[in-house]
Amino acid sequence: MEVFIISFILIALAFAGIAIKIWGKKDGKFAGTCASQNPFLNKEGEACSYCGKLPDEIGDCSTTEKAG
Repeated sequence: MEVFIISFILIALAFAGIAIKIWGKKDGKFAGTCASQNPFLNKEGEACSYCGKLPDEIGDCSTTEKAG
């Protein structure tokens, strides 16, 4: 039972942290959400699945139309 309570508290803290981050940001948007800009997540140089930008195209997904 203790493990369940500790797990529940940790998950609740994680959700609270995300909520506070969204609440504190302008318009509730995360900055830099384009995964193609992160070399740790995109080792092969693939285009972003959300906006279609390549890693060498600097910027975030909010300035372009969605791919698809």
